[in-house]
Amino acid sequence: MRRGLAVLLAVVVALLATGAGVGTWYLMRPRAPQQVEISAFSHGHLIRVGPYLYCNVLNLNDCQQPQAQGELPAKEKYPVQLSVPEAISRAPWRLLQVYEDPANTATTMFRPGSRLAVTIPSVDPQRGRLTGIVVQLLTLVVDPSGELREAPHAEWSVRLTY
Repeated sequence: MRRGLAVLLAVVVALLATGAGVGTWYLMRPRAPQQVEISAFSHGHLIRVGPYLYCNVLNLNDCQQPQAQGELPAKEKYPVQLSVPEAISRAPWRLLQVYEDPANTATTMFRPGSRLAVTIPSVDPQRGRLTGIVVQLLTLVVDPSGELREAPHAEWSVRLTY
């Protein structure tokens, strides 16, 4: 009887030790970095989209280019509601509104912590129908001529379909 109890106790201790080891591995294992997503909503349709381009802010040659592009069904009477997560909002970010004639692209800059959401009319009286939205995180770079300029190190893209 004592021998059976000792064997049972040894099995229980071994199972507990194995469970603790597996649990520790599960909690400490390296995880892939979570990609930041933006969301866009119009007339009952919601999409979430990850980055089109995502570069190391300190090395713009070190980039991931998943080229994700969201597609949002839109109607001319209803605006588009764009939401960005706090991870984007706490940095300076740029919103590009692309219209049927790309020469009519509108650009809006947002200061850190100033905006989590933007409502955009799907038709602008001067520019026409909105065909796309681009969100960019910017960094300052020195171009080959020595000039300081802004360059996107991360970009999210949404195409509107009518």
